[in-house]
Amino acid sequence: MRNIALFLKYDGTAYHGWQVQKNARSVAQTLEEAAAAVVGHRVHLTGCGRTDAGVHARVYVANFRTDARIPVDRLPYALNTHLPDDIVVYDAHEVPDAFNAIGSCVRKEYTYQIYNSHIRDPFYVNRAWFYPKHLDERVMQEAAAQFVGTHDFAAVRSVGTEVRSTVRTVHHFTVERRDELLLFRVCANGFLYNMARAMVGTVVYAAEGKFAPTDIGKILSDGNRTAAGPTVPAGGLYMTQLWYDDGEVQFHVR
Repeated sequence: MRNIALFLKYDGTAYHGWQVQKNARSVAQTLEEAAAAVVGHRVHLTGCGRTDAGVHARVYVANFRTDARIPVDRLPYALNTHLPDDIVVYDAHEVPDAFNAIGSCVRKEYTYQIYNSHIRDPFYVNRAWFYPKHLDERVMQEAAAQFVGTHDFAAVRSVGTEVRSTVRTVHHFTVERRDELLLFRVCANGFLYNMARAMVGTVVYAAEGKFAPTDIGKILSDGNRTAAGPTVPAGGLYMTQLWYDDGEVQFHVR
């Protein structure tokens, strides 16, 4: 049985996230149906993370097992003939049997986009959060820096998926302005449910003056979700980088 890793990107606007849902269309279901049509049997995909409804991926990795003999370099072309325009498989590799798209992933980076202008831009609808009040990126960078390191991130997660621990390590959290577009890049060894979006909301609250950037350490130590900022809209969030190391396979996707 071959273990195949697929490398894809998608616009998540039309989907209820990655994970297969009973009553809503998901990216995983769409891709599993395409893969089944290509390999001739039912397919179960393991994805690198549970992106929420409306969240996008500039990079995403999923793996599945098959005994079909189709050459791996032909898989992207074959799959794309069965996929809608908003999901594209751009590469595929045969990987060791122990490789797991989520279990072998040691770091992930998400990027959040805010369109910070007095006038909205129709080309950023569902792709960036329109925020008309000017935000000071210097204040937000000071706030973002408070998240870097190993902390309990219970204060910036939504109730949903049960986890053994809410402790995570954030490797970087940067804020960059490109004219009206603000880019928030956060990399961690793992993310809690809505963690990245709540972190951005907390940084925005600091820029609004609702608390000082240096107050974020106490917000985290207290673990009080209501003291942090809001969960910002899903349409501005993108998965942008992945790091893999399972002892046999090491690679970086960006």
